[in-house]
Amino acid sequence: MNRAILTAGAMTLAGAGGQAAQAQDSGFTWEGEIEVGVDVVVQADDPIADLNDAYMKAEAAFEVALSHSISIFGGLTLEATTDATDDRAFEDLGLYVSEIGLRFNFGDTAVSVGKISPVFAVAWDATPGLYGTSLAEDYELSEMIGLSIETPIAATGGALSFAVFYKDDTGHSNSFGTKRGRNTVAAGGVGNTGQLNNVAIHYTQEFAATTAWIGARHLSAGVGDVSDETGVVIGATHDFGNGFDMIAEVARFNGAAGANDTATYATIGGAYALNDWTFSASTTLVDRGTGGADSLIALGVDRTITDDIEINFGVARFDVGGQHATNVGLAAVVSF
Repeated sequence: MNRAILTAGAMTLAGAGGQAAQAQDSGFTWEGEIEVGVDVVVQADDPIADLNDAYMKAEAAFEVALSHSISIFGGLTLEATTDATDDRAFEDLGLYVSEIGLRFNFGDTAVSVGKISPVFAVAWDATPGLYGTSLAEDYELSEMIGLSIETPIAATGGALSFAVFYKDDTGHSNSFGTKRGRNTVAAGGVGNTGQLNNVAIHYTQEFAATTAWIGARHLSAGVGDVSDETGVVIGATHDFGNGFDMIAEVARFNGAAGANDTATYATIGGAYALNDWTFSASTTLVDRGTGGADSLIALGVDRTITDDIEINFGVARFDVGGQHATNVGLAAVVSF
C-alpha cells in the first residue's frame, strides 16, 4: 500500500512552472517528507496476511537551475522494496531514484525529459485518509523513461499534460540497500516496452471552488501480454467552504494489465477540517470484469501538530480477490 503524502509526480503536476520560477531565483530548491508508522492487520481471512508492519518512508525532490530556462530535476525514495510476509519492523529498506532528468521552460510551459512520472488521474494521490489511496494507486504512472509537456491553458484556469514514455529499464530501476532488482523488457507488463509507444494525456480545469479533470492513456502490450491497455479517467474535487471538501473519480481500462478484460475503478471521498483535526471517509469499488470485484472502505483522523508535523490514524476494510481484511494504522509525517 502506498502511504506517500508527497510524490515527485504530483509536485511536477501541481507546480512545474512555480518550481521553475523558484529554481531560477535561488538556483536550488528541494522539499521532502518522512513518514514513520505501523500498519496492523487485525483480522484477515488469509492467516498469512495477519501481520504487523512497522515502516518508514522518506521522499525528497529537488530542482537545480542551470540557466534561466533549463534545470535539472530529481527525486529519491527510501522505503520497503518488498511486501511484508511476516511481522517486521523497519526492514527491507531500499533507496531508489524516482525521477531524474532535464526540464526546459518556455514561458509557463515545461518540457521534462528523463525519468518522469506522467500525469494521469488524481485519486491515487489525493483521496483523503491513511488508507484512502490503497486501491486507486493501482493505476498510478511512475518511474517512466520519456518526455512530458505541461502547459497552462491561457486565462482559463486549465492545465494540460501530455507524455510519451516506457517503464524504466535502466540501472535507476534498481535500488540501494534492499535490492528490488533491475527491470528488463523481458519481465513483461503493459508499458514495459523499451519504446516510446505509450501515451498519457490529462487536462485539469478550475471552476471557482471546483477542480475537474479528464484524461486518457494507452499502454502497449509487453512480453507475455495479450492486449494493449487503454484507459480513461474523469473526476472532480470541490471545496464547500465550510471545512468540508470531497473528491470523486471514475477510471475505466480496456485490456487491463495486458489481459483480455476490463477494470473499472470508482472512488469517492470526503474530509472535514475542524481546527487542527481532519476527519475523512472514502470508498473505492473495483469491477474487474471476469476477475470479480474488489472494494475498500476507509476512515481516517488526522491531527496537525505544527505546520510541518501531523499524525494520521486510519481504519480500512478490504475485500480484494475474495479475501477480507481489516487494517488499523498510525503514522507521523514530517515535511521539510
